[in-house]
Amino acid sequence: MKQHGILNSPISQVLSTMGHTDQLTIADCGLPIHDESQRIDLSLTIGTPSFIDVLEAVAADMAIEKVIIASETRTHNPKLLTYLKDQFSELEIEFVDHETFKKLTLHSKAVIRTGEATPYANIILQSGVIF
Repeated sequence: MKQHGILNSPISQVLSTMGHTDQLTIADCGLPIHDESQRIDLSLTIGTPSFIDVLEAVAADMAIEKVIIASETRTHNPKLLTYLKDQFSELEIEFVDHETFKKLTLHSKAVIRTGEATPYANIILQSGVIF
């Protein structure tokens, strides 16, 4: 049994197969997920697990070079935006409109669905390298 890092098998598998510039989406419970995308559904109840809990666990186990966020987060979830800017202050943060964001999720290796029920609590993490 693993002692550290992600214990969830599908998430662990996705992270271990990611290469430089590959992408992974972490989403609230309302983001549409395309049938073509690998869906890792962690949602249990409204709010559980939270977007931030999942994001922190994944970010601790992944080399990230860039994040993509919907520009609507600025006005519809400024508290989350402040948190994300603090968490990823060293990285490039790209803003795209929500419709573009949803299209970009098609390029993700997987979409992790949380129980989060606040607006625009979605992020695409772009893989960096560890060397």
